[in-house]
Amino acid sequence: FRWFVGLEMQDKVWNHSTFSKNRDRLLKHEVFTHFFDSVLAMAKQRDLLSSEHFSVDGTLVDAWASQESFQRRDKDDDDHNGSGKDFHGEKRSNATHVSRTDPDAELMRKSSGTASRLSYGVHQVIENRNGLVVGVTTTSSASTTEREAAIDLLAELPGEHRKTLAADKGYDTFDFIHGCRELNITPHVAQNDNRPGGSRIDERTTRHSGYYLSMIRRRLIEGTFGWAKQYGGLRRLMVRGKSKVSGQVTFIMAAYNLLRMRNLERNMAL
Repeated sequence: FRWFVGLEMQDKVWNHSTFSKNRDRLLKHEVFTHFFDSVLAMAKQRDLLSSEHFSVDGTLVDAWASQESFQRRDKDDDDHNGSGKDFHGEKRSNATHVSRTDPDAELMRKSSGTASRLSYGVHQVIENRNGLVVGVTTTSSASTTEREAAIDLLAELPGEHRKTLAADKGYDTFDFIHGCRELNITPHVAQNDNRPGGSRIDERTTRHSGYYLSMIRRRLIEGTFGWAKQYGGLRRLMVRGKSKVSGQVTFIMAAYNLLRMRNLERNMAL
């Protein structure tokens, strides 16, 4: 460990607070974002990126805050004694309650029938050739929907040429499909025929072979989230506040891209 960080055996190890101070400096100067962009520039230089075909998806990550910290907004801090409050049976919402330890975290459930958890939303866009992450953002889980975050990410994709975008059926809404087409992006979104009014994707899109190819390639994005949660620490980030969580998420995705690039080039060399 000393060798890795440049310390000799007799050198004094710095205080742990140094890491926190340096992390704050990195966040202030957006170093994590610059690092992510630099990794993408490397991938582009090595011709590993597609500029036309993409996929989008989002996930929830648990905030570093307990359910007990989620208390009424009009409650004084002095009223909380920090000991095992029983919140069961109490109606709670983000409008009336806030976490005392991480105010940026919001109560959200992954799907109907599951428990609500304090969390953040992580959204990303990958290119479909090799599954490299080309855009990532972190949002408050309840205030910003996956579709809203996706449109913001898609607007940042370079070039005004026509692109395609694969997504699951949760993105099959009028506003999202319209937003994609406004950005000159053909939405290859899985059809949700059970939605009131039916799917917004019709045969004009599904009759093309490229649509089914996008449906296959979009599965690559699940692997990025899986790796990030299993090995990158994304399952539950031990930092608080949206800016710190966002910086950590961006750094993790940059690390994923580096690992993915290494594996791709190794396979091409075989």
